[in-house]
Amino acid sequence: MSNICAGIGRGQMTVADEHIKHHQHVCSLYKELLKGIDGITLQENPSSDYDSNYWLNTILVEPWVKIKGEEDAYSEAVQGAVGGAGNVLHGGASAHTDCEPNTNIEALRIYLDQAGIEARPLWKPMHKQPVYKNNPAYLNGVSEELFKKGMCLPSGPYVIDDDVRYIVEKIKEAMLR
Repeated sequence: MSNICAGIGRGQMTVADEHIKHHQHVCSLYKELLKGIDGITLQENPSSDYDSNYWLNTILVEPWVKIKGEEDAYSEAVQGAVGGAGNVLHGGASAHTDCEPNTNIEALRIYLDQAGIEARPLWKPMHKQPVYKNNPAYLNGVSEELFKKGMCLPSGPYVIDDDVRYIVEKIKEAMLR
């Protein structure tokens, strides 16, 4: 670790408890506001046996939940260069890959983006990323299932209560009933 990174890390330790409390609060607000929305589950600390830092709030959206614009979710391929790690660049030739979120997740991401909300799918499983395609992997299908149904919601230290309310309002608005 460089001296600069160590200095940044040391500085962050002075506000870590404050940030964790804020993230816990944001999670509890998401939990309250998402309660009762059929087909959407907030991922939480599974029990007191675990010690979450609540760094990131994620939801699972069941495949049967329909979102406005879902029929066009993957209608456009990524334009320009894709990748970049190790100077490996290629153009996006297709809107589809062999491992992608369900259309409702992509439609919800687009809907939220149009409302000024940056959300993203859960991380693509490591064994599905080209750089790791030849590495050993121990698979049971869980990572692929979470990637298909999962979405990361804004959770940072500058997310305020009104932001969470707005985000959940837009999620509800996006859902076809």
